[in-house]
Amino acid sequence: MQDLLSNYYPILIFMALAAVITLALMVVPLFAAPHNPDSEKNAPYECGFEAFDDARMKFDVKFYLVAILFIIFDLEVAFLFPWAVAFGEVGLFGFWSMMFFLGVLTIGFAYEWRKGALDWD
Repeated sequence: MQDLLSNYYPILIFMALAAVITLALMVVPLFAAPHNPDSEKNAPYECGFEAFDDARMKFDVKFYLVAILFIIFDLEVAFLFPWAVAFGEVGLFGFWSMMFFLGVLTIGFAYEWRKGALDWD
């Protein structure tokens, strides 16, 4: 039985070492890092509102519209890469399916552009 348990000593040592390193990485910054952020660090960053403010305040929706646009066109690229790799095998049906997909995205982009979602006032 003792031989069986001795096979687990490397795992226990590894877990103890991982716990020590984790605790060290959590405790050392508490003493070593300065705790005086300047006004630039607390300024609004890309989201458009104060970082430390009331959670129930009104905010500009344009930031989220841009984020949604980014996600839409990022997904478009994610669909285009596999389609381009398998372009020879998809045939005419695959080609026109992708053209329909790109057409729908283009119509949506034109709609958002016309509605002024891309204007940054």
